[in-house]
Amino acid sequence: MTIEKNSFLSMQTTEELAQLLARCALKDRRAFESLYRASSAQLFSLVLRIVKDQDLASEVLQESYVKIWNRAGDFRVDLAKPLTWMGAIARNQAIDLIRRSSSQPVTASEPIEEFNWIADDTAGPAELVSQGFEEQALHNCLKQLEGPQRQAMLLAYFKGMTHDELAHHMATPLGTVKSWLRRGLMRLKTCLEDK
Repeated sequence: MTIEKNSFLSMQTTEELAQLLARCALKDRRAFESLYRASSAQLFSLVLRIVKDQDLASEVLQESYVKIWNRAGDFRVDLAKPLTWMGAIARNQAIDLIRRSSSQPVTASEPIEEFNWIADDTAGPAELVSQGFEEQALHNCLKQLEGPQRQAMLLAYFKGMTHDELAHHMATPLGTVKSWLRRGLMRLKTCLEDK
């Protein structure tokens, strides 16, 4: 019964966020304030994990919400969940900041096994968590991926590396990296649906 209740609450929240984004597209400032309150903690944790500095994360979050406000009319509920769409904007802002900053290159200096920070509805495999799958199930399914494919998935989606950065970091052709990521996402989804 608890699982059904949590799933319903998650769906209701997704619908509410979609409605808030629609109102933001009409430049409704109150809707934007509500959207910020409902989503900023998750987006901040995503950004902080990438930039690794609270002040920078706050800066990126602010820039992200400016883009969300300006692009709210582009959101399509049939293509993505609200937090997935906003998370992609925040993730891209964070990666752009890292690229501009020579003092903080994208690296895999932290253990790539640590991904318990996953917030619902972020881009990549974390989106699967938002679809009702448990983080532990995602962790178990990630363990089933083979070495380089698994490493590519973790570095791309939980460390913020781009396809080009992955290809360079792993000394692997770009097409191979893209293929690993595409097949890895498909295998994760299949694995999680079987659980």
